[in-house]
Amino acid sequence: MLTVDQLDALRSTLETWRRAGERIAFVPTMGNLHAGHHSLIALARERADRVVASVFVNPTQFGPNEDFSRYPRTPEADAEGLSAAGCDLLWLPSVETMYPYGADNTVSIRVPQVTETLEGAHRPGHFDGVATVVARLFNQVQPDVAVFGRKDFQQLAVIRYLVRDLAFPIEIVAASTQREADGLALSSRNQYLSADERPRAAEIHRVLQGMREAVQDGRPREAVEAEAAQRLAAAGFAVDYAAVRRTDLTLPESAAAAGNAARVALIAARLGRTRLIDNLEFTA
Repeated sequence: MLTVDQLDALRSTLETWRRAGERIAFVPTMGNLHAGHHSLIALARERADRVVASVFVNPTQFGPNEDFSRYPRTPEADAEGLSAAGCDLLWLPSVETMYPYGADNTVSIRVPQVTETLEGAHRPGHFDGVATVVARLFNQVQPDVAVFGRKDFQQLAVIRYLVRDLAFPIEIVAASTQREADGLALSSRNQYLSADERPRAAEIHRVLQGMREAVQDGRPREAVEAEAAQRLAAAGFAVDYAAVRRTDLTLPESAAAAGNAARVALIAARLGRTRLIDNLEFTA
């Protein structure tokens, strides 16, 4: 696996592959990688001849109460895992490369509608930072296909909106959420759970399953959401939201009018100092 930290070297390598007629897949990450990330590399490998992954801890998507400096950085382990997973090139841009005028003076991208609820309401400005850095990475790598995980469901919606609205010629592939045996979604944040908190964290997935079953049984959305929040609170979570939405993240119609409509249940909640998110897609 090549490791590149200069934009000229990245573009030179990618141009060589393109001239050879090779299809390029891209997996953007913030590092501190785990098996869930490695599964994205494996899926990218199925869709392309060459796989590029980036590791960049993006300062513009951290809010004022979120500590950018404390985000875990594990570059050696990340490189080893990416190489073993089948990555061809690791792109390691600096903050100066990504934001030549500085992170506070950058051209910013705002994606409307899908960023105005759920995570967007609880983390103002977060998705502006996500959209801005992903657009820059897309311009740098210019992939044929890019792979994102479904665990960050709203982020995936933001990326899809961005790609369509700005006419990026990139296929967006959504990868299934990887889970532990008890259902807990793999996440870099899981390492912060205490020995007592770790088994309780799996309650999020069980609550999502309960939300799915309740909606499919025809219960009103408001009641389903309230019961889910109560169940999480009883397990020791501080709940930001437990919501049922259509997969475009708009509010669903009544159960009676739903038919076989695609739905997603989404949860964001804190257990101790660790904020966890997860979701479950289903048909109502």
